[in-house]
Amino acid sequence: MKGRIIFATGNADKVREIQMIMEDSGMEVISMKEAGISIDIEENGSTYEENALIKARAVARYTDAIVMADDSGLEVDHLNKEPGIHSARYLGEDTSYRIKNQNLIDRLKGVPDEERTARFVCAIAAVLPDGRELTTRATIEGRIDYEERGSHGFGYDPIFYVPEFHKTTAELTEEEKNKVSHRGKALRLMKEELKTL
Repeated sequence: MKGRIIFATGNADKVREIQMIMEDSGMEVISMKEAGISIDIEENGSTYEENALIKARAVARYTDAIVMADDSGLEVDHLNKEPGIHSARYLGEDTSYRIKNQNLIDRLKGVPDEERTARFVCAIAAVLPDGRELTTRATIEGRIDYEERGSHGFGYDPIFYVPEFHKTTAELTEEEKNKVSHRGKALRLMKEELKTL
């Protein structure tokens, strides 16, 4: 498997994470920006898969490379699976994650460990040059911590506690995180799908 994958995101942290996970695939992964594609994409799907496909299809119109996109979110069981597919836009698109994280911690005040269960969900979509579309989905289970901890990762990572490591995802090394994260698992599933083509 050779060639180039354009990943439909403007998030440099995410692109770096994806490049690490995909580095043994023989495919070069670049961002939309690096591919010279600058478009606004409205994510109005009702599932992670729909949103990922919306992004991948939008970028695929401008290239004959493989286009991949992801949509991910944090689901907190005690809060009816909020923020869910609205995770990136939760409390407003430009609201800092420090504020978003504190809001979730505050809403779970007094809630015991066993009821703080949560998961990260990631769907990856790929649109191939011949128009075929693939999707994969994966999760990582954990719970919401009582405070932000760790400086690795981004987004909700500092409050997402993974019991098997006794750490938040922001305290894991990049290698540890990529092995167990929702995005890492979904990307590896997609890598396997692409190998069969």
